[in-house]
Amino acid sequence: MSTETDILVLGGAGVDTIVHVPQLPLPYADSYMLPAIERRAGQTGDFVALGVSALGLRTHHIDMLGDDHEGDLVRALHRDRGIALTEVPAPNGTKRAVNLVGPDGRRLSLYDDSRAHEADRLPEATVRELAARSRHAHVSITYPCAFALPVLREAGVTISTDLHNWDGVNDYHEAFAYEADLVFVSTTALPKPEQTLRQIAERGRARIVVGTAGADGSYLLVDGELTHVPAVTPPAPVVDSNGAGDSYASGFLLGWLSGETPQRSALYGAIAGAYACTVPGTRTDCIGRDELLARAAELESGGAA
Repeated sequence: MSTETDILVLGGAGVDTIVHVPQLPLPYADSYMLPAIERRAGQTGDFVALGVSALGLRTHHIDMLGDDHEGDLVRALHRDRGIALTEVPAPNGTKRAVNLVGPDGRRLSLYDDSRAHEADRLPEATVRELAARSRHAHVSITYPCAFALPVLREAGVTISTDLHNWDGVNDYHEAFAYEADLVFVSTTALPKPEQTLRQIAERGRARIVVGTAGADGSYLLVDGELTHVPAVTPPAPVVDSNGAGDSYASGFLLGWLSGETPQRSALYGAIAGAYACTVPGTRTDCIGRDELLARAAELESGGAA
């Protein structure tokens, strides 16, 4: 099948307001004087689209956007970065969130869930047409992407998803967890990470399940075997963890779609994720392909992690 897109990203477009706070959790006070409060386009789907595009993969993003200022910010981001965007009207407006970022780069996200509408859907015909021209689809867990999963499966594309901080119990995530060929999940909220990784593999279609653990690296479950991949030392001081998980997924996808082993793909992910932690959340810079491959070669030749 001839394709014009390497990765079709579904969902996860929106705008974040970044607030740098003196500590997390933030003690109650009437007011705080803060260095800056800034708003920028870029939520999970945007960051994956930016990440894989920066790594040289042909990228197309589809999601619902409102006729509002936030939607204009998302449209401008894609236009400026040369990423194809198919937008579907969102009656309740563009998704938005507030991210509180502590001095150590840790993040607390507050999502506005009033933007979702029960009848929201990505048009099946549009999804089918885009999937037919794509090698792979990365599906955000934002509503209404779950309804697009059967269409993607019928189209024959491989599917990946990121469950983020799933607790292993919330049934909202299950459609994504059990329909994807490649699943990423943070271990942060998992009381028994290995058990959840194996549950995903046993109940679903996933050939590879990746548990990301921040500074503790990541865990790969492949063909029933669980292995640990160490974290990579960031190339500069850590300032913000916004987008680190999305960058990890982007790096992993580069390796996976290039035919690399899961272990080397995880190394790519670790390098991209570490780089993202050095970028302030008010920016949307991503590591490039040449820099990532050079860093991977350095580490594999015995350079310091």
